[in-house]
Amino acid sequence: MTYRAPVEEILFCARMLGHDRLARTERFAEATAETRAAIVGEAAKMCEDALVPVQRGGDLHPARLENGVVRCSPGYRDAYRAIAEGGWVGISADPEYGGMGLPVSMAAAVNEMMSSACLSLSLCPLMSQGQIEALEIHAGPEIRDLYLPKMISGAWTCTMNMTEPQAGSDVGALRTRAEPDGNGAYRITGQKIYISWGDHDLAENVCHLVLARLPDGPPGTKGISLFVVPKYLPDETGAPGVANALRPVGLERKLGLHGSPTAVMDYDGATGWMVGPPHGGMAAMFTMMNNVRLGVGLQGLGVAEAATQKAAAHAADRKQGRAPDGSESILGHADVRRMLLTMKGLTQAARAICYDCAFSLDMARAADGAEERAAWAARGAFLTPIAKAFGSDIGSEVADLGLQVHGGMGYIEETGAAQFLRDVRVTRIYEGTNGIQAMDLAGRKLMDGGAAAAALFDEMDETAAACAGAGEGLAEVGAHLCEARDACRRVTDRFLAAEDLNDRFAGAVAWLRMLALTLGAHYLARAALTARADGPSAADAAEREVAARVFAARFAPQAAALAPAAMQGAAVLYELDEARFSA
Repeated sequence: MTYRAPVEEILFCARMLGHDRLARTERFAEATAETRAAIVGEAAKMCEDALVPVQRGGDLHPARLENGVVRCSPGYRDAYRAIAEGGWVGISADPEYGGMGLPVSMAAAVNEMMSSACLSLSLCPLMSQGQIEALEIHAGPEIRDLYLPKMISGAWTCTMNMTEPQAGSDVGALRTRAEPDGNGAYRITGQKIYISWGDHDLAENVCHLVLARLPDGPPGTKGISLFVVPKYLPDETGAPGVANALRPVGLERKLGLHGSPTAVMDYDGATGWMVGPPHGGMAAMFTMMNNVRLGVGLQGLGVAEAATQKAAAHAADRKQGRAPDGSESILGHADVRRMLLTMKGLTQAARAICYDCAFSLDMARAADGAEERAAWAARGAFLTPIAKAFGSDIGSEVADLGLQVHGGMGYIEETGAAQFLRDVRVTRIYEGTNGIQAMDLAGRKLMDGGAAAAALFDEMDETAAACAGAGEGLAEVGAHLCEARDACRRVTDRFLAAEDLNDRFAGAVAWLRMLALTLGAHYLARAALTARADGPSAADAAEREVAARVFAARFAPQAAALAPAAMQGAAVLYELDEARFSA
Protein backbone atom coordinates (compact mmCIF):
# COMPACT_ATOMS: atom_id res chain seq x y z
CA MET A 1 0.00 0.00 0.00
CA THR A 2 1.31 3.46 -0.93
CA TYR A 3 0.53 6.57 1.10
CA ARG A 4 -2.01 8.95 -0.40
CA ALA A 5 -2.17 12.47 0.97
CA PRO A 6 -5.53 12.99 2.75
CA VAL A 7 -6.26 16.21 0.89
CA GLU A 8 -10.01 16.32 1.54
CA GLU A 9 -9.55 15.53 5.24
CA ILE A 10 -6.93 18.26 5.61
CA LEU A 11 -9.13 20.84 3.88
CA PHE A 12 -12.17 19.83 5.94
CA CYS A 13 -10.23 20.12 9.19
CA ALA A 14 -8.98 23.59 8.27
CA ARG A 15 -12.49 24.74 7.35
CA MET A 16 -14.00 23.22 10.50
CA LEU A 17 -11.46 25.13 12.61
CA GLY A 18 -12.27 28.44 10.93
CA HIS A 19 -9.11 28.95 8.89
CA ASP A 20 -11.18 30.90 6.36
CA ARG A 21 -10.98 33.81 8.82
CA LEU A 22 -7.37 34.34 7.80
CA ALA A 23 -8.39 35.67 4.39
CA ARG A 24 -10.39 38.39 6.14
CA THR A 25 -7.21 39.81 7.69
CA GLU A 26 -4.96 42.31 5.95
CA ARG A 27 -1.82 40.21 6.49
CA PHE A 28 -3.21 37.02 4.97
CA ALA A 29 -5.78 38.41 2.53
CA GLU A 30 -4.54 36.01 -0.16
CA ALA A 31 -4.94 32.93 2.07
CA THR A 32 -8.35 32.02 0.68
CA ALA A 33 -9.93 28.60 0.67
CA GLU A 34 -9.03 28.35 -3.01
CA THR A 35 -5.39 29.14 -2.28
CA ARG A 36 -5.36 26.58 0.52
CA ALA A 37 -6.78 23.91 -1.78
CA ALA A 38 -4.22 24.69 -4.46
CA ILE A 39 -1.30 24.62 -2.02
CA VAL A 40 -2.38 21.38 -0.38
CA GLY A 41 -3.07 19.76 -3.74
CA GLU A 42 0.32 20.65 -5.21
CA ALA A 43 2.18 19.64 -2.04
CA ALA A 44 0.30 16.34 -2.03
CA LYS A 45 1.54 15.55 -5.54
CA MET A 46 5.12 16.38 -4.56
CA CYS A 47 4.95 14.15 -1.49
CA GLU A 48 3.43 11.22 -3.35
CA ASP A 49 5.70 11.49 -6.40
CA ALA A 50 9.04 12.49 -4.85
CA LEU A 51 9.10 11.56 -1.16
CA VAL A 52 7.14 8.32 -0.88
CA PRO A 53 9.53 6.46 -3.26
CA VAL A 54 12.55 7.16 -1.01
CA GLN A 55 10.90 6.31 2.32
CA ARG A 56 11.88 2.64 2.43
CA GLY A 57 15.32 3.13 0.87
CA GLY A 58 16.34 5.61 3.56
CA ASP A 59 15.64 2.97 6.20
CA LEU A 60 17.51 0.20 4.39
CA HIS A 61 20.44 2.35 3.24
CA PRO A 62 21.18 4.89 5.99
CA ALA A 63 23.23 8.04 5.68
CA ARG A 64 26.93 7.31 6.20
CA LEU A 65 30.08 9.24 7.06
CA GLU A 66 32.95 8.53 4.67
CA ASN A 67 36.30 10.31 5.02
CA GLY A 68 34.69 13.29 6.69
CA VAL A 69 31.85 13.56 4.17
CA VAL A 70 28.24 12.54 4.88
CA ARG A 71 26.62 10.62 2.03
CA CYS A 72 22.82 10.58 2.10
CA SER A 73 20.46 7.74 1.25
CA PRO A 74 19.73 6.87 -2.38
CA GLY A 75 17.21 9.17 -4.01
CA TYR A 76 17.32 11.78 -1.27
CA ARG A 77 19.09 14.38 -3.42
CA ASP A 78 16.34 14.40 -6.06
CA ALA A 79 13.60 14.27 -3.43
CA TYR A 80 15.09 17.22 -1.57
CA ARG A 81 15.39 19.13 -4.84
CA ALA A 82 11.65 18.64 -5.35
CA ILE A 83 11.00 20.15 -1.91
CA ALA A 84 13.30 23.10 -2.50
CA GLU A 85 12.27 23.87 -6.07
CA GLY A 86 8.62 23.71 -5.11
CA GLY A 87 9.20 26.52 -2.61
CA TRP A 88 8.03 24.36 0.28
CA VAL A 89 10.92 25.30 2.59
CA GLY A 90 9.85 28.95 2.59
CA ILE A 91 6.09 28.55 2.42
CA SER A 92 5.50 30.80 5.45
CA ALA A 93 8.72 32.85 5.17
CA ASP A 94 8.89 36.58 4.47
CA PRO A 95 8.31 37.40 0.76
CA GLU A 96 11.00 40.09 1.05
CA TYR A 97 13.55 37.28 1.08
CA GLY A 98 11.82 34.95 -1.37
CA GLY A 99 9.24 33.24 0.85
CA MET A 100 5.58 32.69 -0.01
CA GLY A 101 4.40 34.59 3.07
CA LEU A 102 1.53 32.16 3.63
CA PRO A 103 0.11 31.30 7.05
CA VAL A 104 1.80 28.81 9.35
CA SER A 105 -1.42 26.81 9.18
CA MET A 106 -0.83 26.12 5.48
CA ALA A 107 2.77 25.18 6.18
CA ALA A 108 1.45 22.81 8.86
CA ALA A 109 -0.59 20.91 6.28
CA VAL A 110 2.43 20.60 3.99
CA ASN A 111 4.67 19.46 6.85
CA GLU A 112 2.14 16.82 7.87
CA MET A 113 2.14 15.35 4.38
CA MET A 114 5.94 15.43 4.08
CA SER A 115 6.20 13.64 7.44
CA SER A 116 3.79 10.95 6.27
CA ALA A 117 5.63 10.46 3.01
CA CYS A 118 9.20 10.32 4.40
CA LEU A 119 9.80 11.40 7.99
CA SER A 120 13.60 11.19 7.77
CA LEU A 121 13.86 13.61 4.86
CA SER A 122 11.09 15.92 6.06
CA LEU A 123 13.17 16.72 9.14
CA CYS A 124 15.66 18.62 6.96
CA PRO A 125 13.32 21.38 5.73
CA LEU A 126 11.65 21.48 9.15
CA MET A 127 14.93 22.53 10.77
CA SER A 128 15.39 25.18 8.08
CA GLN A 129 11.92 26.61 8.69
CA GLY A 130 12.71 27.00 12.38
CA GLN A 131 16.00 28.79 11.77
CA ILE A 132 14.44 31.02 9.11
CA GLU A 133 11.91 32.31 11.63
CA ALA A 134 14.60 32.81 14.28
CA LEU A 135 16.73 34.89 11.89
CA GLU A 136 13.73 36.88 10.63
CA ILE A 137 12.99 37.97 14.19
CA HIS A 138 16.39 38.17 15.89
CA ALA A 139 19.17 38.63 13.30
CA GLY A 140 20.53 41.94 12.09
CA PRO A 141 19.95 43.15 8.51
CA GLU A 142 23.33 41.97 7.17
CA ILE A 143 22.71 38.39 8.29
CA ARG A 144 19.09 38.45 7.12
CA ASP A 145 19.99 39.80 3.68
CA LEU A 146 22.76 37.26 3.13
CA TYR A 147 21.36 34.10 4.71
CA LEU A 148 17.58 34.18 4.41
CA PRO A 149 17.28 34.06 0.59
CA LYS A 150 19.64 31.06 0.51
CA MET A 151 17.77 29.25 3.27
CA ILE A 152 14.31 30.01 1.92
CA SER A 153 15.27 28.77 -1.54
CA GLY A 154 16.61 25.55 -0.03
CA ALA A 155 20.10 26.18 -1.43
CA TRP A 156 21.36 26.21 2.17
CA THR A 157 19.93 24.05 4.94
CA CYS A 158 19.89 24.65 8.67
CA THR A 159 20.44 22.96 12.02
CA MET A 160 19.93 23.62 15.71
CA ASN A 161 22.99 23.06 17.96
CA MET A 162 22.06 22.91 21.64
CA THR A 163 22.90 19.55 23.16
CA GLU A 164 26.34 18.58 24.47
CA PRO A 165 27.44 15.34 26.15
CA GLN A 166 27.00 16.89 29.62
CA ALA A 167 24.21 19.33 28.69
CA GLY A 168 20.98 17.84 27.42
CA SER A 169 17.81 19.27 28.95
CA ASP A 170 20.08 21.27 31.25
CA VAL A 171 21.14 23.64 28.47
CA GLY A 172 22.78 26.00 30.97
CA ALA A 173 25.53 23.42 31.56
CA LEU A 174 26.95 23.83 28.05
CA ARG A 175 30.69 24.44 27.64
CA THR A 176 30.96 25.58 24.02
CA ARG A 177 32.67 28.96 24.03
CA ALA A 178 32.67 31.95 21.71
CA GLU A 179 35.55 34.41 21.62
CA PRO A 180 35.50 37.71 19.68
CA ASP A 181 37.91 37.74 16.73
CA GLY A 182 38.24 41.54 16.71
CA ASN A 183 36.47 41.92 13.36
CA GLY A 184 32.86 41.58 14.45
CA ALA A 185 32.79 37.78 14.25
CA TYR A 186 33.45 35.10 16.87
CA ARG A 187 35.50 31.91 17.14
CA ILE A 188 33.30 29.01 18.24
CA THR A 189 34.92 26.05 19.99
CA GLY A 190 33.18 23.00 21.43
CA GLN A 191 31.28 19.84 20.61
CA LYS A 192 27.56 19.37 19.99
CA ILE A 193 25.70 16.06 19.78
CA TYR A 194 22.41 14.83 18.31
CA ILE A 195 22.48 17.39 15.50
CA SER A 196 19.75 16.44 13.02
CA TRP A 197 20.97 16.89 9.45
CA GLY A 198 24.23 18.23 10.87
CA ASP A 199 25.99 17.46 7.60
CA HIS A 200 24.97 16.05 4.23
CA ASP A 201 25.46 16.26 0.47
CA LEU A 202 22.03 17.56 -0.53
CA ALA A 203 22.66 21.32 -0.52
CA GLU A 204 25.61 23.63 -1.13
CA ASN A 205 25.88 24.85 2.47
CA VAL A 206 24.73 23.97 5.99
CA CYS A 207 24.10 26.78 8.47
CA HIS A 208 24.36 25.87 12.13
CA LEU A 209 22.59 27.89 14.81
CA VAL A 210 24.89 27.33 17.79
CA LEU A 211 24.50 28.17 21.47
CA ALA A 212 27.80 29.16 23.11
CA ARG A 213 29.09 31.21 26.02
CA LEU A 214 31.06 34.44 25.71
CA PRO A 215 34.15 34.88 27.92
CA ASP A 216 32.17 37.16 30.25
CA GLY A 217 29.00 35.06 30.10
CA PRO A 218 27.58 34.28 33.56
CA PRO A 219 26.77 30.66 34.51
CA GLY A 220 23.50 29.07 33.47
CA THR A 221 21.16 29.92 30.64
CA LYS A 222 21.43 33.68 31.27
CA GLY A 223 25.01 33.61 30.02
CA ILE A 224 24.34 31.92 26.67
CA SER A 225 24.56 33.64 23.30
CA LEU A 226 23.49 32.46 19.84
CA PHE A 227 25.58 32.33 16.67
CA VAL A 228 25.05 31.40 13.03
CA VAL A 229 28.01 29.27 11.92
CA PRO A 230 28.07 28.15 8.25
CA LYS A 231 29.83 25.05 6.97
CA TYR A 232 31.37 27.17 4.21
CA LEU A 233 32.12 30.84 4.78
CA PRO A 234 30.27 33.01 2.23
CA ASP A 235 32.55 34.99 -0.08
CA GLU A 236 32.03 38.61 -1.16
CA THR A 237 29.27 37.51 -3.58
CA GLY A 238 27.46 35.42 -0.97
CA ALA A 239 28.50 32.12 -2.55
CA PRO A 240 29.93 29.35 -0.32
CA GLY A 241 33.66 29.94 -0.04
CA VAL A 242 36.34 28.32 2.12
CA ALA A 243 35.48 25.58 4.58
CA ASN A 244 34.84 26.71 8.14
CA ALA A 245 36.66 25.08 11.09
CA LEU A 246 33.90 22.59 11.86
CA ARG A 247 33.23 18.98 10.95
CA PRO A 248 31.05 15.98 11.69
CA VAL A 249 33.08 13.49 13.71
CA GLY A 250 30.44 10.78 13.81
CA LEU A 251 26.86 9.78 12.96
CA GLU A 252 24.63 8.22 15.60
CA ARG A 253 23.40 4.65 15.13
CA LYS A 254 19.71 5.01 15.85
CA LEU A 255 16.56 2.97 16.39
CA GLY A 256 14.95 4.66 13.40
CA LEU A 257 15.14 7.72 11.17
CA HIS A 258 18.08 6.04 9.46
CA GLY A 259 17.91 8.33 6.44
CA SER A 260 18.36 11.40 8.63
CA PRO A 261 22.05 11.95 9.49
CA THR A 262 22.28 12.77 13.21
CA ALA A 263 25.78 14.13 13.68
CA VAL A 264 28.29 14.78 16.41
CA MET A 265 29.65 18.20 15.41
CA ASP A 266 33.08 19.49 16.39
CA TYR A 267 33.81 23.23 16.31
CA ASP A 268 37.48 24.18 16.47
CA GLY A 269 37.59 27.96 16.38
CA ALA A 270 34.88 28.09 13.70
CA THR A 271 33.82 31.53 12.52
CA GLY A 272 30.34 32.59 13.54
CA TRP A 273 28.21 35.73 13.82
CA MET A 274 26.01 36.63 16.76
CA VAL A 275 22.23 36.47 16.42
CA GLY A 276 20.42 38.69 18.89
CA PRO A 277 22.06 40.46 21.83
CA PRO A 278 24.95 39.11 23.94
CA HIS A 279 23.73 36.63 26.55
CA GLY A 280 20.32 36.61 24.84
CA GLY A 281 20.77 33.31 23.05
CA MET A 282 18.04 31.34 24.76
CA ALA A 283 15.32 33.84 23.91
CA ALA A 284 16.36 33.76 20.25
CA MET A 285 16.72 29.98 20.20
CA PHE A 286 13.27 29.55 21.76
CA THR A 287 11.80 31.12 18.62
CA MET A 288 13.24 28.27 16.61
CA MET A 289 12.38 25.69 19.28
CA ASN A 290 8.71 26.67 19.44
CA ASN A 291 8.49 26.58 15.65
CA VAL A 292 10.03 23.13 15.58
CA ARG A 293 7.94 21.88 18.52
CA LEU A 294 4.78 22.39 16.51
CA GLY A 295 6.61 20.75 13.61
CA VAL A 296 7.42 17.71 15.75
CA GLY A 297 3.77 17.35 16.71
CA LEU A 298 3.01 17.38 12.99
CA GLN A 299 5.66 14.71 12.46
CA GLY A 300 3.82 12.45 14.88
CA LEU A 301 0.54 13.26 13.14
CA GLY A 302 2.05 12.49 9.74
CA VAL A 303 3.27 9.07 10.83
CA ALA A 304 -0.09 8.34 12.48
CA GLU A 305 -1.89 9.10 9.20
CA ALA A 306 0.48 6.93 7.15
CA ALA A 307 0.32 4.06 9.65
CA THR A 308 -3.49 4.23 9.70
CA GLN A 309 -3.71 4.09 5.93
CA LYS A 310 -1.37 1.11 5.81
CA ALA A 311 -3.21 -0.78 8.55
CA ALA A 312 -6.62 -0.17 7.00
CA ALA A 313 -5.43 -1.41 3.61
CA HIS A 314 -3.95 -4.52 5.19
CA ALA A 315 -7.12 -5.25 7.15
CA ALA A 316 -9.25 -4.98 4.02
CA ASP A 317 -6.99 -7.43 2.14
CA ARG A 318 -6.12 -9.90 4.89
CA LYS A 319 -8.36 -12.95 4.89
CA GLN A 320 -8.44 -15.15 7.98
CA GLY A 321 -11.42 -17.42 8.46
CA ARG A 322 -14.90 -15.89 8.54
CA ALA A 323 -15.76 -12.92 10.73
CA PRO A 324 -18.97 -12.73 12.83
CA ASP A 325 -20.57 -10.46 10.22
CA GLY A 326 -19.85 -12.98 7.48
CA SER A 327 -17.06 -11.02 5.79
CA GLU A 328 -13.85 -12.76 4.72
CA SER A 329 -11.38 -10.03 5.65
CA ILE A 330 -10.30 -9.30 9.19
CA LEU A 331 -12.20 -6.00 8.92
CA GLY A 332 -15.24 -8.00 9.98
CA HIS A 333 -13.81 -8.56 13.47
CA ALA A 334 -14.92 -6.14 16.17
CA ASP A 335 -11.44 -5.86 17.68
CA VAL A 336 -9.84 -4.96 14.37
CA ARG A 337 -12.50 -2.32 13.84
CA ARG A 338 -11.83 -1.05 17.36
CA MET A 339 -8.15 -0.66 16.56
CA LEU A 340 -8.74 1.07 13.23
CA LEU A 341 -11.35 3.47 14.62
CA THR A 342 -8.99 4.22 17.50
CA MET A 343 -6.21 4.99 15.02
CA LYS A 344 -8.48 7.19 12.93
CA GLY A 345 -9.92 9.03 15.93
CA LEU A 346 -6.58 9.73 17.57
CA THR A 347 -5.13 10.89 14.25
CA GLN A 348 -8.03 13.24 13.64
CA ALA A 349 -7.75 14.62 17.18
CA ALA A 350 -4.02 15.23 16.81
CA ARG A 351 -4.55 16.92 13.45
CA ALA A 352 -7.14 19.30 14.88
CA ILE A 353 -4.94 20.19 17.87
CA CYS A 354 -1.90 20.88 15.67
CA TYR A 355 -3.86 22.82 13.06
CA ASP A 356 -5.66 24.88 15.71
CA CYS A 357 -2.32 25.70 17.30
CA ALA A 358 -0.95 26.85 13.94
CA PHE A 359 -4.10 28.88 13.26
CA SER A 360 -3.81 30.59 16.65
CA LEU A 361 -0.21 31.56 15.90
CA ASP A 362 -1.32 33.00 12.55
CA MET A 363 -4.10 35.03 14.16
CA ALA A 364 -1.65 36.30 16.77
CA ARG A 365 0.17 38.02 13.90
CA ALA A 366 -2.82 38.99 11.77
CA ALA A 367 -5.78 39.86 14.03
CA ASP A 368 -6.94 43.45 14.47
CA GLY A 369 -5.90 45.17 17.66
CA ALA A 370 -3.21 44.42 20.22
CA GLU A 371 -5.63 42.89 22.71
CA GLU A 372 -7.01 40.38 20.22
CA ARG A 373 -3.53 39.47 19.00
CA ALA A 374 -2.41 38.91 22.59
CA ALA A 375 -5.35 36.58 23.23
CA TRP A 376 -4.53 34.53 20.13
CA ALA A 377 -0.84 34.45 21.11
CA ALA A 378 -1.74 33.09 24.55
CA ARG A 379 -3.97 30.46 22.94
CA GLY A 380 -1.22 29.40 20.55
CA ALA A 381 1.36 29.27 23.34
CA PHE A 382 -0.94 27.11 25.47
CA LEU A 383 -1.64 24.72 22.60
CA THR A 384 2.03 24.38 21.53
CA PRO A 385 3.19 21.91 24.22
CA ILE A 386 -0.07 19.96 23.80
CA ALA A 387 0.45 19.77 20.04
CA LYS A 388 4.06 18.63 20.42
CA ALA A 389 3.46 16.07 23.16
CA PHE A 390 0.12 14.66 22.07
CA GLY A 391 1.03 14.65 18.38
CA SER A 392 4.22 12.69 19.02
CA ASP A 393 2.58 10.40 21.60
CA ILE A 394 -0.18 9.60 19.13
CA GLY A 395 2.34 8.98 16.37
CA SER A 396 3.92 6.26 18.49
CA GLU A 397 0.65 4.83 19.78
CA VAL A 398 -1.01 4.70 16.39
CA ALA A 399 2.09 3.20 14.74
CA ASP A 400 2.12 0.55 17.47
CA LEU A 401 -1.55 -0.23 16.86
CA GLY A 402 -0.85 -0.41 13.13
CA LEU A 403 1.73 -3.08 13.77
CA GLN A 404 -0.86 -4.94 15.87
CA VAL A 405 -3.40 -4.83 13.06
CA HIS A 406 -0.81 -6.46 10.81
CA GLY A 407 -0.34 -9.25 13.35
CA GLY A 408 2.84 -11.27 12.94
CA MET A 409 3.41 -9.70 9.55
CA GLY A 410 3.76 -6.32 11.26
CA TYR A 411 6.78 -7.55 13.18
CA ILE A 412 8.46 -8.48 9.90
CA GLU A 413 10.44 -5.57 8.47
CA GLU A 414 9.45 -6.22 4.86
CA THR A 415 5.89 -4.98 5.47
CA GLY A 416 7.14 -1.52 6.50
CA ALA A 417 4.77 -1.30 9.48
CA ALA A 418 7.63 -1.50 11.97
CA GLN A 419 9.51 1.38 10.33
CA PHE A 420 6.75 3.80 11.28
CA LEU A 421 7.11 2.81 14.93
CA ARG A 422 10.92 2.99 14.90
CA ASP A 423 11.05 6.30 13.04
CA VAL A 424 8.48 8.16 15.11
CA ARG A 425 9.61 7.09 18.58
CA VAL A 426 12.24 9.84 18.90
CA THR A 427 9.65 12.58 18.40
CA ARG A 428 8.58 12.06 22.02
CA ILE A 429 12.17 12.84 23.06
CA TYR A 430 13.68 15.57 20.90
CA GLU A 431 12.88 19.29 20.99
CA GLY A 432 12.07 18.91 24.68
CA THR A 433 10.86 15.57 25.99
CA ASN A 434 7.13 15.25 26.41
CA GLY A 435 7.57 15.40 30.16
CA ILE A 436 9.24 18.81 29.73
CA GLN A 437 6.34 19.90 27.51
CA ALA A 438 3.91 18.92 30.26
CA MET A 439 5.88 20.80 32.90
CA ASP A 440 5.97 23.87 30.65
CA LEU A 441 2.20 23.62 30.30
CA ALA A 442 1.68 23.29 34.05
CA GLY A 443 4.25 25.97 34.86
CA ARG A 444 4.78 28.82 32.42
CA LYS A 445 1.49 28.38 30.62
CA LEU A 446 -0.47 28.81 33.87
CA MET A 447 1.30 32.05 34.78
CA ASP A 448 -1.74 33.83 33.32
CA GLY A 449 -3.85 32.49 36.19
CA GLY A 450 -5.44 29.89 33.93
CA ALA A 451 -6.96 32.41 31.48
CA ALA A 452 -5.90 30.55 28.31
CA ALA A 453 -7.17 27.24 29.69
CA ALA A 454 -10.45 28.84 30.74
CA ALA A 455 -10.96 30.25 27.24
CA LEU A 456 -10.63 26.76 25.77
CA PHE A 457 -13.06 25.38 28.35
CA ASP A 458 -15.58 28.04 27.26
CA GLU A 459 -15.21 26.86 23.65
CA MET A 460 -15.89 23.30 24.81
CA ASP A 461 -19.05 24.53 26.57
CA GLU A 462 -20.32 25.91 23.28
CA THR A 463 -19.64 22.63 21.48
CA ALA A 464 -21.35 20.60 24.21
CA ALA A 465 -24.40 22.87 24.06
CA ALA A 466 -24.61 22.46 20.29
CA CYS A 467 -24.39 18.68 20.68
CA ALA A 468 -27.17 18.64 23.28
CA GLY A 469 -29.67 19.82 20.70
CA ALA A 470 -28.40 17.73 17.79
CA GLY A 471 -30.05 14.38 18.42
CA GLU A 472 -29.39 11.37 20.64
CA GLY A 473 -26.01 10.34 19.24
CA LEU A 474 -24.37 13.74 19.50
CA ALA A 475 -26.14 14.51 22.78
CA GLU A 476 -24.25 11.57 24.26
CA VAL A 477 -21.02 12.98 22.82
CA GLY A 478 -21.80 16.31 24.48
CA ALA A 479 -22.40 14.63 27.83
CA HIS A 480 -19.03 12.86 27.69
CA LEU A 481 -17.37 16.14 26.67
CA CYS A 482 -18.88 17.93 29.67
CA GLU A 483 -17.60 15.28 32.08
CA ALA A 484 -14.11 15.45 30.65
CA ARG A 485 -14.10 19.26 30.64
CA ASP A 486 -15.19 19.35 34.28
CA ALA A 487 -12.35 17.00 35.22
CA CYS A 488 -9.86 19.24 33.41
CA ARG A 489 -11.21 22.29 35.23
CA ARG A 490 -10.84 20.59 38.62
CA VAL A 491 -7.21 19.74 37.96
CA THR A 492 -6.50 23.21 36.60
CA ASP A 493 -7.95 24.78 39.74
CA ARG A 494 -5.89 22.42 41.92
CA PHE A 495 -2.71 23.32 40.05
CA LEU A 496 -3.38 27.04 40.40
CA ALA A 497 -3.88 26.61 44.15
CA ALA A 498 -0.79 24.42 44.66
CA GLU A 499 1.83 26.01 46.91
CA ASP A 500 4.62 23.72 45.64
CA LEU A 501 5.26 23.86 41.88
CA ASN A 502 6.60 20.31 42.06
CA ASP A 503 3.08 19.09 42.87
CA ARG A 504 2.02 20.42 39.48
CA PHE A 505 4.99 18.81 37.78
CA ALA A 506 4.19 15.42 39.31
CA GLY A 507 0.78 15.45 37.62
CA ALA A 508 1.65 17.45 34.52
CA VAL A 509 1.83 14.54 32.06
CA ALA A 510 -1.57 13.26 33.19
CA TRP A 511 -3.06 16.77 32.95
CA LEU A 512 -1.71 17.33 29.44
CA ARG A 513 -3.20 14.00 28.35
CA MET A 514 -6.52 14.96 29.92
CA LEU A 515 -6.57 18.23 28.04
CA ALA A 516 -5.60 16.60 24.75
CA LEU A 517 -8.27 13.90 24.96
CA THR A 518 -10.90 16.45 25.94
CA LEU A 519 -9.87 18.70 23.07
CA GLY A 520 -10.07 15.65 20.81
CA ALA A 521 -13.67 15.00 21.85
CA HIS A 522 -14.42 18.70 21.34
CA TYR A 523 -12.92 18.80 17.84
CA LEU A 524 -14.47 15.54 16.64
CA ALA A 525 -17.85 16.74 17.86
CA ARG A 526 -17.37 20.00 15.95
CA ALA A 527 -16.43 17.98 12.89
CA ALA A 528 -19.67 16.00 13.13
CA LEU A 529 -21.70 19.19 13.56
CA THR A 530 -19.90 20.82 10.61
CA ALA A 531 -20.47 17.81 8.34
CA ARG A 532 -24.15 17.75 9.27
CA ALA A 533 -24.47 21.45 8.45
CA ASP A 534 -22.79 20.87 5.07
CA GLY A 535 -25.85 18.90 4.00
CA PRO A 536 -25.07 17.25 0.63
CA SER A 537 -23.13 14.21 1.86
CA ALA A 538 -25.19 12.31 4.39
CA ALA A 539 -22.62 9.51 4.33
CA ASP A 540 -19.83 11.85 5.40
CA ALA A 541 -21.96 13.27 8.21
CA ALA A 542 -22.79 9.77 9.44
CA GLU A 543 -19.12 8.74 9.34
CA ARG A 544 -18.06 11.77 11.35
CA GLU A 545 -20.81 11.22 13.89
CA VAL A 546 -19.64 7.63 14.39
CA ALA A 547 -16.07 8.88 14.82
CA ALA A 548 -17.21 11.43 17.41
CA ARG A 549 -19.28 8.87 19.31
CA VAL A 550 -16.49 6.29 19.39
CA PHE A 551 -13.91 8.85 20.53
CA ALA A 552 -16.17 10.41 23.16
CA ALA A 553 -17.15 7.06 24.67
CA ARG A 554 -13.68 5.51 24.64
CA PHE A 555 -11.34 8.45 25.26
CA ALA A 556 -13.20 11.32 26.92
CA PRO A 557 -13.85 9.21 30.07
CA GLN A 558 -10.09 8.64 30.34
CA ALA A 559 -9.74 12.33 31.18
CA ALA A 560 -11.78 11.93 34.37
CA ALA A 561 -9.94 8.71 35.16
CA LEU A 562 -6.59 10.52 34.97
CA ALA A 563 -7.64 13.30 37.34
CA PRO A 564 -6.58 11.49 40.57
CA ALA A 565 -3.11 10.87 39.12
CA ALA A 566 -2.84 14.50 38.08
CA MET A 567 -3.80 15.71 41.55
CA GLN A 568 -1.86 13.21 43.69
CA GLY A 569 1.07 15.56 44.22
CA ALA A 570 4.79 14.93 44.40
CA ALA A 571 5.31 13.76 47.98
CA VAL A 572 4.58 10.08 47.36
CA LEU A 573 7.09 10.02 44.51
CA TYR A 574 9.89 10.87 46.95
CA GLU A 575 9.06 8.36 49.68
CA LEU A 576 11.57 5.86 48.32
CA ASP A 577 15.27 6.49 48.83
CA GLU A 578 17.27 6.88 45.63
CA ALA A 579 19.09 3.64 46.38
CA ARG A 580 15.82 1.68 46.08
CA PHE A 581 15.55 2.55 42.38
CA SER A 582 18.68 0.55 41.63
CA ALA A 583 18.13 -2.19 44.22
